Amino acid sequence: MTITYSCIANGRTVLAELALTGGSYQEATAKVLRLVLLRAEPRTIMRMGSYIYHTLFIDGITYLCATDNALDTVAPSAFLKNVSDTLTRNPLMSQEQFSPSTAITADFQQVLGKYMMKYNKNQSDCMISTMRSQVTDVKNVLTQNIETILEKEEKPNIYLDSTDDLQTPVEEFPKTRKIPRGISWKHFKKILIITVAILLSILIILLSTNVIPT
Repeated sequence: MTITYSCIANGRTVLAELALTGGSYQEATAKVLRLVLLRAEPRTIMRMGSYIYHTLFIDGITYLCATDNALDTVAPSAFLKNVSDTLTRNPLMSQEQFSPSTAITADFQQVLGKYMMKYNKNQSDCMISTMRSQVTDVKNVLTQNIETILEKEEKPNIYLDSTDDLQTPVEEFPKTRKIPRGISWKHFKKILIITVAILLSILIILLSTNVIPT
């Protein structure tokens, strides 16, 4: 989940906005602000185009952010709460009426940028942690598969060794030392194929999540 856009509005007037990706958010934002004012609900979530818009409506001020994932509602909610708590302490917010100005825009944009970076970074760290856990799981599965193959290979050898022992003359027994049989080429190829497949999967996962920069 990434917060791609956020804004603060007084009624339908946008006081400050910040977009991290290209594209136009203004048309969708205008529709969302209109619906927020009509419903007058403290929180709303709605889809507009490719993005999910989350809003927090307090005392006529709308705090809004757009994300690219509909499943995560906790992070956007926390983001909007942090922004509103910070700006509530701003002297400009204590004025009954105010209009957009360079000072307000710069001050509010700084707050938006601060929290957008914070929550987007948290999401990236969480994703990296999840992917590392998945890589560990894959490695464990690989190890178990190899151990299973080795066990299957060793069992026939044990039976063969036991048969050979029965056929060994008693007088030659003390001099006889069994040499462990190696893994057959067939099983070696299985291990090699599994190893390569898992390593490729891990590499694809790391590249897709930018853990390894491309």
